[in-house]
Amino acid sequence: KSADKVIKNSIPFKPDPNKAVLYSAIFPGLGQIYNRKYWKLPIVYGGFLGLAYAISWNGRMYTDYTAAYKAIKSNDPRSEANFRIWGPFVRRITDPSQITDSEITTYQNSFKRNRDSYRRYRDLSIIVAVALYGLCMIDAYVDAHLFDFDISPDLSLRVEPQVQTDPFAQKSFGVQCS
Repeated sequence: KSADKVIKNSIPFKPDPNKAVLYSAIFPGLGQIYNRKYWKLPIVYGGFLGLAYAISWNGRMYTDYTAAYKAIKSNDPRSEANFRIWGPFVRRITDPSQITDSEITTYQNSFKRNRDSYRRYRDLSIIVAVALYGLCMIDAYVDAHLFDFDISPDLSLRVEPQVQTDPFAQKSFGVQCS
């Protein structure tokens, strides 16, 4: 029976916002665990996994297109070694000696455009990952502050007449909303 009294007399859990943001800064999602909002974890980790994949894939494509662009911009883009690098990015070409100079220029422009595009998407993915990290910390902080916020269904409005007396002993009538 004494254990029941201890449980009944214990203070209810109220998270500390500073601890929540610190835990979330140490490891994303830890602040949500501290605030006991476990349902947010799949969103946090799903976002980070998706962004990690985007960073990895765009980085890999950026590296591949950079190598292809360097190979096709070299002094001899039709050599066997250079063609092995940029050839897989071009369809239906088996013999590099039959490629015209205008086609080489078109491929150079295409490789440069794709390289720049994948670099931009990789950098954007990194920026979004940092923003998600910050958003997790902000969410943990705000959620800890609003942990005991009253969300009762009673959203009634009372309108009542009110009589006020000012310092000069004059009465004024009005409406009070609460």
